[in-house]
Amino acid sequence: MTERCGWVNEDPLYIDYHDHEWGVPVHDDLKLFEMLNLEGAQAGLSWYTILKKREHYREAFDQFDPCRIVNYDEEKVNELLQNAGIVRNRLKIAAVIQNAKAFLQVQREFGSFNRYIWGFVDGDPIINHWDNLSQVPAKTAQSDAMSKDLKKRGFKFVGSTICYAYMQATGMVNDHTKTCIRYTQ
Repeated sequence: MTERCGWVNEDPLYIDYHDHEWGVPVHDDLKLFEMLNLEGAQAGLSWYTILKKREHYREAFDQFDPCRIVNYDEEKVNELLQNAGIVRNRLKIAAVIQNAKAFLQVQREFGSFNRYIWGFVDGDPIINHWDNLSQVPAKTAQSDAMSKDLKKRGFKFVGSTICYAYMQATGMVNDHTKTCIRYTQ
């Protein structure tokens, strides 16, 4: 029997996400932007809920193109609030727009969002060695620092727990448990 991290269910979508995305280092600015916003959309919900809606999110938010999103107006927000394919929460929708503005500013300041965000782990993934899921923290000093700095720069829905989940998802942290098939990969 193939063992995976304890949070994975039997849905092939979830298994594929775990086996091919979660914990794999991401350095593409647009993918990093997408994941930051999807993690924010997760607040109060499960990642599984957001993962099932991810394609709808991509379509609704112009493939997470920040240059397009910064121009969203009230008409577009109202359209998004009617979209059953995404979480229809005005604050979360407004956060994506605000995050696009802040993201573009970070790109201007640092040359890339990748350079900025990976600075919180000194450019290299943190490799953890957990025996089981109960040992995995919900946040760390690095996620605290990331959250504080993102908020200072105007980002929304970027609390420390969201930032840690983001770090896990984008491979800044490897939190596959030691018994998981992905641990050594």
